[in-house]
Amino acid sequence: MASDRQDTAEAAADPARRIPPGQRHVHGWPVSHYGPVPRFRPDRWNLRVHGATADGAEHSWTFDELAPLPHVTVVADLHCASGPTSTDHEWYGIPATALLDLVPPAPEVTHVMAWAEYGYSANLRLADFTASGTLLATHHNGEPLTAEHGFPLRLVVPHLYGYKSPKWLRAVEYLTEDRRGFWEERGYHNIADPWKEQRYSYQEQGEDGAERDA
Repeated sequence: MASDRQDTAEAAADPARRIPPGQRHVHGWPVSHYGPVPRFRPDRWNLRVHGATADGAEHSWTFDELAPLPHVTVVADLHCASGPTSTDHEWYGIPATALLDLVPPAPEVTHVMAWAEYGYSANLRLADFTASGTLLATHHNGEPLTAEHGFPLRLVVPHLYGYKSPKWLRAVEYLTEDRRGFWEERGYHNIADPWKEQRYSYQEQGEDGAERDA
């Protein structure tokens, strides 16, 4: 047991020991996204939850209405499918599970689609969306997110590659079957586990184009 605690402490002290295979540790926080940075217009902005909700209705919040919702702090690493990993990001925001408490999904929901500005989307298994580290971030390292990093709201799914953590989040759609998002339709892996190096769709197994454990 003492050896296990020592290994854990050493891993925490040495970020290189937390780097998934095929990744390289980088300092700072590189900016990476597809398309332009959207302008935040508070009078037009809202966050929607729609799709297969338990009550069949769509729900939405303005940015100010998000403030009273539960908030948590999560410290986690960020893995880009192109190779860089940056470590020890401190995220502050709304746990994804809080959305499901407010708007329960129908019993048959298995996945969600995260929708961002300009129609960008990322699909997730429900189990990934409800993981303990998944949150809707408003702050990073004690400061509001910058526009380039997703202000006013960014979905953070730290245990998957970064394309599953879309910036400028605008909606969460409950799905009763899987549907590929923006990068998943363009050749990226449908699950995106960095520890399994699930980068590209050609790595997927199974007749339905997704891994059997999906």
